[in-house]
Amino acid sequence: MLKRFSAVLPLATLVLAGCTSTFTNLTPQTAVRSPDNQYKVEVAMASRQQSLRWDSIKPQIQVGSEYYPMRPTLLMTNRWEGFLPVPAGTTIVHYRYKFDFKYNSLGAPGSDSATSPQYTLRIVEKQ
Repeated sequence: MLKRFSAVLPLATLVLAGCTSTFTNLTPQTAVRSPDNQYKVEVAMASRQQSLRWDSIKPQIQVGSEYYPMRPTLLMTNRWEGFLPVPAGTTIVHYRYKFDFKYNSLGAPGSDSATSPQYTLRIVEKQ
């Protein structure tokens, strides 16, 4: 019995430790072409990581190898917004959110990051 339990314990620890952050993309999948080619995107993040320092979160929008800053949404503690620049002729852009943060650990705070799944924004012409 003890051998079976000791074989399952590392797997259970891995499952419980992973995926502590969840992302909710608050941006519609389709946007009407903007004259300035800037599109507002919003995200909410929830985390089960109790040691996370919420005041240290630095969210970014990632498009390929480019990163764009985000800022906190007014009156919300777990939501951020930013503007995604999209070139004039582009109709589809793939993006994700990256959150760099610190967490409490023994001694100095640790650093970590979490990345959202990939999202797609479709740009349509005004009718």
